[in-house]
Amino acid sequence: MIEIEEVPHLVEPVMVAAFEGWNDAASAATGVVDHLIDVWDAQVVAVVDPEEFYDFQVNRPTVSTTDEGMRRITWPSTQVYVARPPGSHRDVVLLRGIEPNMKWRQFCAELLACADELGVEVVVTLGAMLAETPHTRPIQVSGTATELDLEDRLKLEPATYEGPTGIVGVFQDACARLDVPAVSFWAAVPHYLPQPPCPKATLALLGQVEDLLETAIPLGDLPEDSRAWERGVAELAEEDEDVAEYVRNLEESQDASELPEASGEAIAREFERYLKRRDAPEE
Repeated sequence: MIEIEEVPHLVEPVMVAAFEGWNDAASAATGVVDHLIDVWDAQVVAVVDPEEFYDFQVNRPTVSTTDEGMRRITWPSTQVYVARPPGSHRDVVLLRGIEPNMKWRQFCAELLACADELGVEVVVTLGAMLAETPHTRPIQVSGTATELDLEDRLKLEPATYEGPTGIVGVFQDACARLDVPAVSFWAAVPHYLPQPPCPKATLALLGQVEDLLETAIPLGDLPEDSRAWERGVAELAEEDEDVAEYVRNLEESQDASELPEASGEAIAREFERYLKRRDAPEE
């Protein structure tokens, strides 16, 4: 079992989880949790013992030198953090991990036992997948929920994917089996840009987390990083006519399939997020 450090009573906590690996194209999903750990100064309260769940020949430990000059081994694992977002009426539990190599059901059971001990009321899992989508258009985010009222409130675009799944899908299924309300958000990352980071996709997922938590999240450098990323990709595309033509084809295909009202709703949601951030109290 996961040993949890003593923490103060948490108020209506929501768990936000992301895992490195198959579920995390361009590190967009773990980028969200990393950002939240940073802006909310989250504190580690538990670490999963990696011995049961990881193949160390696949996820190797790393060696480094401390400030005192000592050599130190860091093992691949999954960490649980607690954050108290300024201005929010509820606390947040952040789960930042690596997709395990073994015993997925036991892994999920231990995480959910930890969530139960912390009083988590809703679990939010984040993922990112490579898709045939152009970098010049808004990143599409699909989602699923274990309860219909969550789907309605968040105006989720239902996911239609069928096929192999990763730890994110298994974890959400484990939540459903224990009647733990759970939501999963997936960002579609342009498949011709698989290398991390993809700040534009991270921003898109972060917007969904904002909507669910109903609180403004400081964005820091992410908006400028996203614009710089898009400019850099545009410059690369201009240097290769084949890539440029491929991007134009993707744009035409997406524009033709997207309903005008869907674009209007996306703009309205983004404007609502902007107003929340503008009116949020200064830290």
